[in-house]
Amino acid sequence: MARAPKPRSNPALRFAAVRRIHTYLGLLIAPSVLLFALTGALQIYKLHEAHEAYVPPPVIEKLGMVHKVQVYRAHGKRPGPPAAEGARPAAPTAAKPPEAKPPEAKTPAKPKLAVTLLKAFFLLVSIALAAATVLGAWMALAYGREKTLSWILLGAGTVIPAVLIILSAP
Repeated sequence: MARAPKPRSNPALRFAAVRRIHTYLGLLIAPSVLLFALTGALQIYKLHEAHEAYVPPPVIEKLGMVHKVQVYRAHGKRPGPPAAEGARPAAPTAAKPPEAKPPEAKTPAKPKLAVTLLKAFFLLVSIALAAATVLGAWMALAYGREKTLSWILLGAGTVIPAVLIILSAP
């Protein structure tokens, strides 16, 4: 007795399901992707850190910390390594003070052309990622069938990380 061939699933339906899953996941993570694309662009040129005469706005410094260590706070003093219980501080030793070295005249090194071009390319990538994320979310909201679910996922993708960032603040 011959078996009947198995019916094949419709590739168009399978593609539609994959596209729908992609849309919903994209809406959920779009706010975080946008945050990381923009804060990453700032970090390329170290705009989240104070240097020379530049002091970043506090919100930029704090968002840089979210990007790097997932905590919304300014750099400040970093705690040292935790001390073991019952451990005593090391006794000072009678060591000679370090000899003073004459200051060397250092000129700031110019970045290599390749480094400058790489930073510019990564800045372009960050901007393109942010633009693609915004366009993708707009397309999902404007042309998707499930508009209510799309707005709920975009809202959840915005609120959940915001709440967790607030809870992570010291």
